[in-house]
Amino acid sequence: MTDAAELRAAVRDFLAEHDPGGDRLEFLRARFDAGLAWVNYPAGLGGRDAPRELQTVVDAEFAAAGAPDNAPSRNGIGLGMAAPTILRFGTDEQRARYLRPLWTGEEIWCQLFSEPGAGSDLAALATRAVRDGDDWVVEGQKVWTSFAHKAKWAILVARSDPDAPKHKGLSYFVCDMTDPNVEVRPLRQITGEAEFNEVFLNGVRIPDSQRLGEIGQGWQVAMGTLMNERVAIGGGNTGRESGMIGVVAREWRDDPEVRTPGAHDRLLRLWVEAEATRLTGQRLRQQLAVGTPGPEGSAVKLAFSRLNQEISGFELELLGEQGLSYEDWTQRRPETVDFTGRDPGYRYLRAKGNSIEGGTSEVLRNVIAERVLGLPPEIRTDKDVPWKELPR
Repeated sequence: MTDAAELRAAVRDFLAEHDPGGDRLEFLRARFDAGLAWVNYPAGLGGRDAPRELQTVVDAEFAAAGAPDNAPSRNGIGLGMAAPTILRFGTDEQRARYLRPLWTGEEIWCQLFSEPGAGSDLAALATRAVRDGDDWVVEGQKVWTSFAHKAKWAILVARSDPDAPKHKGLSYFVCDMTDPNVEVRPLRQITGEAEFNEVFLNGVRIPDSQRLGEIGQGWQVAMGTLMNERVAIGGGNTGRESGMIGVVAREWRDDPEVRTPGAHDRLLRLWVEAEATRLTGQRLRQQLAVGTPGPEGSAVKLAFSRLNQEISGFELELLGEQGLSYEDWTQRRPETVDFTGRDPGYRYLRAKGNSIEGGTSEVLRNVIAERVLGLPPEIRTDKDVPWKELPR
């Protein structure tokens, strides 16, 4: 088995042959081909079949050498959700085609899951995929799609069998976002920004070779994607006092005027909760090192959402009138999602989306109740009813 010493030596050998100050893209492509992109992936697909936790060893060696990274925040959906789904459910041809340009950031990915009539109940989606020879013809509307205006590819769930119950009639595809029958429109958020979009699929033809998993297996494939998404949002590899608690802690230290005994107690409680959530995320990543994410990822994402909203609200209270200012409401199309950027007003408003994106808090509570705590499931009258017979 590959160990840390072997990986450090491999990075040094690589750097001896490739100038980290040279062409960025060529450097990243070579790093992927050398199996130093994501070390836990198979050989030939950017990895070395090494333990996942050794990725930090490789990243630290490259960072110390001043090497460019692959700007992971620009392709978070691709790296955090599409890649593990392709690795698990894709064919050899699909893995060879998609993973390298995904990792280098040459091809950005988005996620076509949510719909106006099926936001929290993904299995109720109505976008249709109808088989036509070697292709599927897709018609429908998706919403809240981050990066759709920049994406080359999308992971897409569509209904391929309306006669089956809603969870069993879905299939999972890779959709070309540059197809002329894909229409992307910006959606402006409460922050003034337009991070995400609504997407209209107007008779988009998708070759069957771009299907992930078996026909009708879309729900199972999507669940794997969503588990990875919740880990990516709530269980990121962050340091102590990072994120919103770090922002507020710095304000507390820098400005004695904001300090009161009551605020001191609240800050301490929030700090402890933030640290507990961070450490839970670390434990979850260790679980990932030996398998696929479980429902515990839902608990981490739920805790992150609640805590981020509470801390951003506490920041506004702490700053008083200063916290109510808002620098600019001009519509922007940001390159990355930023939970801690700009001013306190922005951070407060942006945090409102945390309990919706990546699975609503209501859905996550159901997942925790049923799959972690073993409580009786909700009564579902539509469980064995053909989707086409359900009221909409």
